[in-house]
Amino acid sequence: MTAEHQVHVKFPGRLVFVGFGSIGQGVLPLILRHVGGLTPDRIAIVTADDAGREEAAQYGIRFIKQPLTRDNFKHVLDPLVGRGDFLLNLSVDVSSIALIRYAWEKGALYLDTCIEPWPGGYTDPAIPPSRRSNYALREEALALRKDKTPNLPTAVVTHGANPGLVQHFVKQALLNLAKDAGVDAGSPATREDWARLAMTLGVKTIHIAERDTQIPSVPKQPGEFVNTWSVDGFVSEGQQPAELGWGSHERNFPRDGRRHDFGCGSAIYLMQPGAATRVRTWTPKAGPIHGFLITHGESITMADYYTVKENEQLKYRPTVHYSYHPCDSAVLSVHE
Repeated sequence: MTAEHQVHVKFPGRLVFVGFGSIGQGVLPLILRHVGGLTPDRIAIVTADDAGREEAAQYGIRFIKQPLTRDNFKHVLDPLVGRGDFLLNLSVDVSSIALIRYAWEKGALYLDTCIEPWPGGYTDPAIPPSRRSNYALREEALALRKDKTPNLPTAVVTHGANPGLVQHFVKQALLNLAKDAGVDAGSPATREDWARLAMTLGVKTIHIAERDTQIPSVPKQPGEFVNTWSVDGFVSEGQQPAELGWGSHERNFPRDGRRHDFGCGSAIYLMQPGAATRVRTWTPKAGPIHGFLITHGESITMADYYTVKENEQLKYRPTVHYSYHPCDSAVLSVHE
């Protein structure tokens, strides 16, 4: 067996996709290739539109076009999810909190790539900006830990590429920095160990910088919104308040910046959307670029994770934010 087709794990249960956009369609063949024993007849897709229907048919996978709402999601999912199964949430406008609680009720594993609210949770003007931030969604998810018991199945939250994989990359980056600086990193094993290492190394800022250089084979048309992953997802997070983890070294607070009056205090938000906020950053191939300060979960979680406190007083925290330059067609779409 080649590494390309290596089976990494065996899974005896059923797998249910909630949402099947670009990410779902891209990950499906990887799941079939690398998860042993998971046959198409034990996979189901529940999604709000027809995107991906042909791809599902290609593999012989059941495709259910049914938008999930507060009122119907249990009824729709009940025949598909049971004890020992896996609920993979790749949707927009479906509450992650509701699906996590549901997975616990059914005894199923759960994974998502971001914390989603029900429709309007990002943009409802009746909801204060602080309460429709990723910071608030994270605090709501963390509150679920009060309900946990030893018998509940695992729920992994906000673990895609970013947020998710990048958190692991930052740890490796700290080890690389320590080696280059001649600092003994030891063997960090706890959150406190990693935070102390970042403080010792003097890390002030962490940029999750992304420059999408993809070019479509069909040019963007006037009035068309183009994106390389999810149009709905990008529009949703682009309309949220710009958010960033706020470092202990910062001395100049943004004029339109606001602090949250609840939670861990690791982040701030701006009184303007992320898609209207530009930041300077750098990537290895693109060099210096201007990106959008789009809110992302890793900006908040990493600022919190690498916080050092002494006698309940803040000693150290890095500034962390996501800086995203979409593909050129997506930038044109935003401006249009």
